[in-house]
Amino acid sequence: MAAEREGTRDRPAGATAAGRSRAGRLDQPRPLRRRLLPEWDPDAFGRLSERIARFLGTGRFIVWMTVVIILWVVWNVAAPGPLRFDQYPFIFLTLALSLQASYAAPLILLAQNRQDDRDRVNLEQDRKQNERSIADTEYLTREIAALRMGLGEVATRDWIRSELQDVMKELEERQNGHHTHAVFPADHPRGRDMDDR
Repeated sequence: MAAEREGTRDRPAGATAAGRSRAGRLDQPRPLRRRLLPEWDPDAFGRLSERIARFLGTGRFIVWMTVVIILWVVWNVAAPGPLRFDQYPFIFLTLALSLQASYAAPLILLAQNRQDDRDRVNLEQDRKQNERSIADTEYLTREIAALRMGLGEVATRDWIRSELQDVMKELEERQNGHHTHAVFPADHPRGRDMDDR
């Protein structure tokens, strides 16, 4: 017990903490673990399945499959007996076609699922873009309405011209009124009184 205590005294204080915290640290990558099963990239497998499903949906695949089946049947009917590898009920051909169908269906479903995921992401992006467009349109509509209200209070050229004409008329009337007072001072009642006296 004393030797263990001395060993712990000689060991640095942070050694056990660092050893313990290294496993739980998030700023360092985890050490690689050996796996028994081989690793595979699901995205690469999905792309391959999409290519296969795309090829299965073309007329070229139907033509090639028809040619292979016709050659298979003709060979196993017309070839000499020892060279035939699939006799008349064509059990091996049936097995090959059922195997192809059993693999084609999940590959097509996987490709459809990936397409659905892409469509969902595209629809979400379109929805966000539509929301942004609607918000921008509403903002522009409010700005145009504010500009129209502001322009309603702005003086136009015709209004300024009519106001200037009114001011000019008032000035002319005042000037004409001052001249008449100056020319005919007797018109003023006070002036007439003073002249009479």
